[in-house]
Amino acid sequence: MALYAIGDLHLSLGEDKPMDIFAGWNDYVSRLEENWRKLVTDDDTVVIVGDISWAMKLEDTYTDFQFIDDLPGKKLFLKGNHDYWWGTKSKMEAYLAQKGLNSISILFNNAFVCGDYAVCGTRGWFLENDTPEDIKVLNREVGRLQMSLSAAEQTGKDPVVFLHYPPYYRGIACEEIMNVLVEHNIKKCYYGHIHGKKNFRLACEGVYRGVDFTLVSGDRIGFMPVLVR
Repeated sequence: MALYAIGDLHLSLGEDKPMDIFAGWNDYVSRLEENWRKLVTDDDTVVIVGDISWAMKLEDTYTDFQFIDDLPGKKLFLKGNHDYWWGTKSKMEAYLAQKGLNSISILFNNAFVCGDYAVCGTRGWFLENDTPEDIKVLNREVGRLQMSLSAAEQTGKDPVVFLHYPPYYRGIACEEIMNVLVEHNIKKCYYGHIHGKKNFRLACEGVYRGVDFTLVSGDRIGFMPVLVR
């Protein structure tokens, strides 16, 4: 029963949004499927840390979600900044049940037990503009992370945090998110959002303030799910 992470699949099987125009994204869907099937079994869980589908509406996600559902293992979805289809947890769960997408669950203000780990997290945010709206979004994400961590800690398992936005990037920390991780003594955090070789060099991969960070955006890891350690 292994736990894996991957982010930023940017699937567009039902949309006209090609990603292979970008470096490193050639044949990425077939590469993703081949790698996934070689590595993941039906007893495993894969956390997908956002930017899952380019669909704009939930009802337009079916082709992308069915592709994911057909892959081995249980999948936990986390919201990314491009997941415009994301709605309330109850609405998304009802849609998944209606469509028979039974291997997919939603990580949103909650936590899941996966072997020795308690999976928790949220989209996160990086405060680059001190506008009232940005501050509101950040505070909301801090609250959601706190809620998810509280649920994880109640399980008695080792909490592992999954985010979409990096809490530390280009030498700058999102202190509000980082403080939550440190206060809860989080040792492992997996995140996505960052793309391209130039930006990879600016990403935090290693230990910062006691938290071991791993970037798992699809193009960074060659579309091979990363084993959570």
